[in-house]
Amino acid sequence: MLSTADLKTKIEAAIPGTTLKLVRESLLLENPNDLLKVARFLKESDLGLDYLSSVTGADYLTYLESVYHFYSMAQKSGPVVLRVRTDRQNPQIPSLTALYRGAEFQEREAYDMYGIVYEGHPDLRRVFMWEGFEGWPMRKDYQQEDSETLEMADVAWLENQGVKVPEPIKAKAEELEKQGKRALAQKPGQPEPQ
Repeated sequence: MLSTADLKTKIEAAIPGTTLKLVRESLLLENPNDLLKVARFLKESDLGLDYLSSVTGADYLTYLESVYHFYSMAQKSGPVVLRVRTDRQNPQIPSLTALYRGAEFQEREAYDMYGIVYEGHPDLRRVFMWEGFEGWPMRKDYQQEDSETLEMADVAWLENQGVKVPEPIKAKAEELEKQGKRALAQKPGQPEPQ
C-alpha cells in the first residue's frame, strides 16, 4: 500500500482540481463536492478500496467532519482514512451510498447524532432519536434535557399512548411552556437559568 503522502499525490494527479491535505495519517478533502469523485477513484482504480468500513461524524466546535475508513478486501490493505469538513450551520456532504451500500446506515447515524446532511441519501432519517427530537446529541454544544422534568410535548405523547400523567408533573410542564423554557439539565455547579 502507498504511504498517505504518495496516495495524496496519486489522487490529485488522477483528479485534476482536487486538493487534499495531510492530517496525521489521514487525508482531508478540501472541497466536499469532490467526495464522490475521490471515493469512486479509490474504489475503481488499481487501489481497489472496495470496502467502506465506517462513516463517522466529529464535532470540532467551529466545523463538523465526516470521517471514512476504506479497505481493499482483495489486496488486504488499508485503512485509507479520508476526512471531509463542513460548516455547522449548513452541514452538507454528498452521500456515498450509491458507491458503498454499507454507508447507508452509518450516514443515517452521523445525521442523527451530528446533523450532517448527506445529500442524495436514499432514506436520511433518524436512527436512535425519534422523529421530532430537537438537536444533535453528539454535538459539543448540545444541551441535554432534564430527565426528571417533562415538557408538554412529552406529556402529549405519553397521554396519546394511554399513560396517565400525574397532575403535578403536568402542571410543571404547562408552567415551563408558559414561560417559553425548555426542561434542560443543569451542569454540576451551575445555577438554574432565570
